[in-house]
Amino acid sequence: MVGNNVSHANNKTKRIYRPNLQIVALVSELLGNSYKLKISANALRSVDRNGGLDPFILKCKDAQLSPRALRLKRAIAKKAAAQTTDKKAA
Repeated sequence: MVGNNVSHANNKTKRIYRPNLQIVALVSELLGNSYKLKISANALRSVDRNGGLDPFILKCKDAQLSPRALRLKRAIAKKAAAQTTDKKAA
């Protein structure tokens, strides 16, 4: 996004609003590993609200995810599907 810095004298200069990106290690409970991802602080709050990395990434749309996060999503979905079939068989 773009906008203006406005001084006390009402001078306006252009500025850019950038996302607050952080590199964090998130743990996948289904896969049993931690993964370093560069995500925004807002997305990190969403991960906490959804109950962890696995439910959050499964709920996200593919268009919003990076290629690395898409590979992680496919691996989590595959593991979740395998666990549900194991529960049905038991």
